[in-house]
Amino acid sequence: MERSENPDRRHFLKATAYSTAIPFVSSMGDFPLNFPTLNRSVMPSEKSLIGSYGTWAASLLPKTPLLSFRNTDRNNLPEWQREALAKTSELIASPTRVAAPKVKIEKKYVYDGLEIEELSWELPYGRATKAVLLKPQGATKPLPAILGLHDHAGKKYFGYRKIVKTSDDQHPLLKEHQATDYEGRAWANEIAKQGYVVLVHDAFAFGSRRAYYEDTKGLEWGALNTAGKSDENPEKSENIEIYNTWSSEHEHVMSKSLFSAGTTWPGVFLSEDQYALDILSSRNDVDPNRIGCGGLSGGGLRTVYLAGLDKRIKCAVCVGFMTTWADFVLNKSFTHTWMTYTPLLPKYLEFPEILGLRVPLPTLVLNNNQDELYTLAEMKKADAILGDVYKKANASEKYKANFYDGPHKFDLQMQKDAFAWFDKWL
Repeated sequence: MERSENPDRRHFLKATAYSTAIPFVSSMGDFPLNFPTLNRSVMPSEKSLIGSYGTWAASLLPKTPLLSFRNTDRNNLPEWQREALAKTSELIASPTRVAAPKVKIEKKYVYDGLEIEELSWELPYGRATKAVLLKPQGATKPLPAILGLHDHAGKKYFGYRKIVKTSDDQHPLLKEHQATDYEGRAWANEIAKQGYVVLVHDAFAFGSRRAYYEDTKGLEWGALNTAGKSDENPEKSENIEIYNTWSSEHEHVMSKSLFSAGTTWPGVFLSEDQYALDILSSRNDVDPNRIGCGGLSGGGLRTVYLAGLDKRIKCAVCVGFMTTWADFVLNKSFTHTWMTYTPLLPKYLEFPEILGLRVPLPTLVLNNNQDELYTLAEMKKADAILGDVYKKANASEKYKANFYDGPHKFDLQMQKDAFAWFDKWL
């Protein structure tokens, strides 16, 4: 997800399954201490991201997590969802939400056959969130809606602008980004033209919600030294590139601070995305019973959490963000942002099962066979896990995963398939 921050895409050998319990007798008394059954779900490889510790770390993952619907003793779907949602919500620790914020319309105009509104709203913390809403020109009745979730890509200066186009005068870095990641298309515009109201907002720490140099004085060390850096002339390409490098280095600081505050980055994402969902679903031009969400990479990650935990999302498309916890442990954590992880959650759910919490609501996962952010075998395992969850819930027709040749992307064919999935269910 942070390709600019991680140029080295080495692949590491993975492991295969077996499981065992390790008994241990305490030397401090007469009673035995029993370690929990550990998952040696993959035969340990000679190398891992964390060296010889990889074998041990992977073994800590339960073969089937405690709250997995795939466990044989879990057959009551509503009961399982209540318990699993409660535990997931506890661990991601989203900041408490208040009433939906008041929305300010900054500007209205028509472009590319779409009615466009530039919006902003104030949350209880941080700078105002900026967003854009797009809908077909001349629409007169409530329409289905999409909450478009922008990507990460190691480019925090931009937020919603990565997946929309609101004028012919587009920043060259945005043109480049859309060319490499979206085959030259602003996908939010394209699905709006097909009869949807589309809202795209800046996520936490991106675009209007980014950390400003002027607000982070005191970070005068190493790669985070703000000496000589300025928030003036921010649209200069050179300044944007400098900011993106700085903000990538700043991620571990932000994440550690969030942990210390009793929350997580996925939790903050979820809270802010739910505010946007509140705003979208309350509009007179939107049918609140026909709302979907989707996005690539960081947008796929946000889809996992939002669609998994908020049933107002009636249809979800997760693009370029699906694998297993074991893939992160052994192979690919270095390719991913701090925004990915919820401490302790792997004890209770496999990564794809976070998205699976929404079963039987329609879910599409789009993967790339040569995606440098994951190993193909683990993407296939994630697909099998979600397939098992939907099958057990008697909803196999509501889940689908596609695999495409090529690297990390959301190209025209993938967009076509995503739009067709939204059309089918919304």
